[in-house]
Amino acid sequence: MDELLTPDQMNKADQLTICGGIAGIELMEAAGRSISTILQQKFQLARKVLIVCGCGNNGGDGFVIARLLAKSGLKVELFIAGNKDKISGDAALALKKIESDVTFVKATFAKPYDLIVDALFGAGLDRDIKGDLAEMVEAINESDTPVLAVDLPSGIDGATGAILGRAFRADITVTFFRKKPGHILYPGRGHCGELIVTQIGIRPAVLKHIGTTSRLNRPKLWRDHYPVLKSDGHKFDRGHTLVVSGELPMSGAARMSAGAALRTGSGLVTIAGSKDVLTANAASLSAIMLCEASDEDALLKVLEDQRINCIAMGPGMQPDSATRGKVLAVLSTNRHTVLDAGALSAFNDHQDELFSAINANIKSVVLTPHAGEFSRLFPDQDNVQSKITRTQTAANRSGAIIINKGPDTVIAAPDGRCSITDYAPPWLATAGSGDVLTGIVAGLLAQGMAGFEAANAAVWLHGDAANRMGAPMISSDLDEGIRWAIAGLVDDWVMG
Repeated sequence: MDELLTPDQMNKADQLTICGGIAGIELMEAAGRSISTILQQKFQLARKVLIVCGCGNNGGDGFVIARLLAKSGLKVELFIAGNKDKISGDAALALKKIESDVTFVKATFAKPYDLIVDALFGAGLDRDIKGDLAEMVEAINESDTPVLAVDLPSGIDGATGAILGRAFRADITVTFFRKKPGHILYPGRGHCGELIVTQIGIRPAVLKHIGTTSRLNRPKLWRDHYPVLKSDGHKFDRGHTLVVSGELPMSGAARMSAGAALRTGSGLVTIAGSKDVLTANAASLSAIMLCEASDEDALLKVLEDQRINCIAMGPGMQPDSATRGKVLAVLSTNRHTVLDAGALSAFNDHQDELFSAINANIKSVVLTPHAGEFSRLFPDQDNVQSKITRTQTAANRSGAIIINKGPDTVIAAPDGRCSITDYAPPWLATAGSGDVLTGIVAGLLAQGMAGFEAANAAVWLHGDAANRMGAPMISSDLDEGIRWAIAGLVDDWVMG
């Protein structure tokens, strides 16, 4: 249920189902029945319903809904956007079944309604909504009338979540078989309201013929890779994470990362930095070790200790040539590496140098840019509409696993695998939150978790920790949240 299908992939699933012996009109009838049932459950007081239909299959779903609601005793008015005589295929069959108790209207707001059903375009739109239709969409959005969208709010690109001209704002969206990227990616996600997935007779077996690479980030994506504590294990079995600190005014960022790595399970964690940074850290840390490494050569000397198997760097570091040198030095030692903040921005005009070093590293490298850092590191992707495509391209080009952060975080691996996380609350957007995520990723990598799975687990735990702490929250609260997130995860697995 976690696979995400683009509109083209969903069309292929429909066609495979039809080729398997289920007629298209049967799928349309099943969709209409499902939505009619949900509508009457969710809007029990609705008596007068307007259904806005297009001339394609989304409109065909609307015709089925209109017929079924009228039979159940609701007053149904139907508006068709376009030439009714040009409706063909399964939609035409559905239209012919409509009986006289459905009223066809030309104006959409002659009277007030209890509910409006958007069956205009759904995911099948490939152009901007303009002119009279755009005005109609805006008028409906500005009204107090609740909206139920069929498949996807019309005006939202099903593959990217982008707004095509104008888009309905739905209170409930009912889609079929699997969610689409446009349901999860912003701004589309903000237009869907409550999202319900219903099954209409398409069998999961079709997925193996579609070749999906994108899915929702859920524990079952990575649970088999999650590090399990051994009864006879010790701290050295769980890896040693080195966090490279910035200078004193920004050294709190490294502390946040180091604490998160330790809380996530790294057996040992050390912060490397200049003398004054170590002095400040010594006053506030207990379980985290400290070592002096103020320049590139000193850092390489520290890394002669082969027990250090993961390095996190960037939080609190300046985006300058000194940071760039340290990053390249670390990557040359073939350790798992997590790069964020200053360790990314230091390569704004030196991307090829960074990518070459990453590709030469035989271990997992994870980059965790926010939108601005991503844009500066991959400037040619600014005009690519799909966040999924942007992130997959970045992963392929850089050789790294990319965590493209945001309210719709996209994670991609160089081999094309991709996920979207829809689990994080808005209060996670607070100073220091990204530093914590860097530490979680590093802590999991240090314990031997595979890179793509570690990135997904880290982002999920990060969001779950924030959900458990609730609002208002600051980033230091996440330490306690991580503890309960991991405990809850283990409890869920033990319970089955």
